[in-house]
Amino acid sequence: MKTTDALQPGRVAFQRRAWADAYAELSGAARGTTLALDDLERLAIAAYLVGKDAESNDLWARTYHDALAAGDPARAARCAFWLGFGLLMSGEKARGGAWVARASRLIDEEGLDCVEAGYVRIPAALGSLGAGDHAGAHALFRQTGELGRRFGEPNLVAMSCLGQGQALIGLGKIQAGATLLDEAMVAMDAGELSPLVAGIVYCGVIETCQQIFDLRRAQEWTAALTRWCESQPDLVPYRGRCLVHRAELMLLHGSWPDAQQEAEKACHRLCDRPGEAGTGYAFYLCGELHRLRGEWREAERAYAQASRWGHAQQPGLALLRLAQGKVDAAEAAIRRILDEASGESSRAAILPAYTEIMLAVEDMPAAQAGADELAEMAERLDAPFLRALAAGARGAIRLAEGAPRAALGPLREACRFWEDLEVPYELARSRGLIGRACERLGDVDSARMEFDTARWYLRELGALPELSRLPAHACGDTARHGLTPRELQVLRLITSGKTNKAIALELCVSERTIDRHVGNILAKLNVPSRTAATAYACQHQLL
Repeated sequence: MKTTDALQPGRVAFQRRAWADAYAELSGAARGTTLALDDLERLAIAAYLVGKDAESNDLWARTYHDALAAGDPARAARCAFWLGFGLLMSGEKARGGAWVARASRLIDEEGLDCVEAGYVRIPAALGSLGAGDHAGAHALFRQTGELGRRFGEPNLVAMSCLGQGQALIGLGKIQAGATLLDEAMVAMDAGELSPLVAGIVYCGVIETCQQIFDLRRAQEWTAALTRWCESQPDLVPYRGRCLVHRAELMLLHGSWPDAQQEAEKACHRLCDRPGEAGTGYAFYLCGELHRLRGEWREAERAYAQASRWGHAQQPGLALLRLAQGKVDAAEAAIRRILDEASGESSRAAILPAYTEIMLAVEDMPAAQAGADELAEMAERLDAPFLRALAAGARGAIRLAEGAPRAALGPLREACRFWEDLEVPYELARSRGLIGRACERLGDVDSARMEFDTARWYLRELGALPELSRLPAHACGDTARHGLTPRELQVLRLITSGKTNKAIALELCVSERTIDRHVGNILAKLNVPSRTAATAYACQHQLL
């Protein structure tokens, strides 16, 4: 055995959470000799936290066998659990499940009444949660919590609170579930948790807050996760996921250059850890940032990377197709993915894009159905973020139906939410729609003010596609004679003598879509033919 003096630097480094130093000192001490079980566990944890997953797995297996040989079956079960759980988290289901089963069998065979009996229930509870058996998951997580409290094990109690909170949210008990998430984080703030459990709890709580669109909680706990990661410079796991959470919040709050930097850093970090969750979403966020800035090719590449890493390209790709004028492709994609989406959070993430695209193809019943479902979710989850989206969707629909006065109420409600949540891009879009409503009501001064405000936000963000949809100046609806920017674009091509087929090819949309636009143009201008529309456009200087 190594002397205490030789092991002390590694133990001190571990206590200070200087993981690289702890790993170097303890692995150095382990060469050519046998470490005590406590030090072997420290070395296994340090190896994992500096990104040496395979070596950590070997150390957990070694500690398991040494614990059995030393007549300590409870410690052996604990080592088998952490080895198995780490493998499960990295996607190695068969190996991971086998080690957890080994831990469970050892506890049963030895008739052990120990805290490890709570840990081995966690994978089954997570399986029930993933399968949608929220009541069963809640019961299992509650049992783990009872064991954790009986044995004074804060790590197990925190994991139990996280799991119970997620299960209650799945059962529709949002407030009760959120309260348990906060309880899990209290132990984190108090410094009671091991680094293995702390990272799991942080990421689990933040991701659950995002699923219920609780932007405030997600922001608060992401800031805490950032501080936790920064206090441990050597930490490798969780840092990439922290960057993803930060990038998502920065995107929402309008810090797009910072969001791009964080998302790209997350991509690089996570690509080095194939089993790490969040890699595909990091690429998806990059795609979203490129799309919002009008960088089409870069967005395409990022969405493709997201797909390769197992994250859906939608609804971002459908919105990209819409922005490119490929309306039929956008419509087909968004209808398909909404039909396939079953979970509430996944449908809520798709519905705003679905409503926008349905408005673009003028399917008003579908747009209204999407907005209604979004409003129902917002009410059920009591989520201001969803309330803002639902209000904005209602206002956009009323505007498209030719009821600008009815549109103003929900659009102003959306603005109040976006201002409170500090989401400038969505605020700018809502202000732009208010400008259009005022313009159609003949209130030119108010329209100009709303357009100017929206324009300022969009320029600050670099949101060029959305900026291009705003009029250069508010000059009254009569200046466009009720035509949308897309209809004006089609009208320009009509006046140049192009056929509907040629226009469709130039704009990369279907001929059916152009037929619809032409019909709308003739109806709005109250003219009988394309030739008459051309004469009207020239006479009124529409182009």
